[in-house]
Amino acid sequence: MLHDMFMGNMWFGWIFWILIIGLIFILIWTNTKEKNKYIPFDQKGEDAMDILKKRYAKGEITKEQFQQMKEDLK
Repeated sequence: MLHDMFMGNMWFGWIFWILIIGLIFILIWTNTKEKNKYIPFDQKGEDAMDILKKRYAKGEITKEQFQQMKEDLK
């Protein structure tokens, strides 16, 4: 009887540690997955002129600022 109780507790211990290790792996995997999601703008194929055009289209800069920045980029 004592032997059966010990074996039951041993399996509970194994299951507990397997769950803890699995949780650690899941946390590491999701953390690295989030870091890889953010790609710098130059790797997306956008150059400075594309960004400038988008800012002008959104109304972030005026026509004069757009023209000046456009000249600065040439």
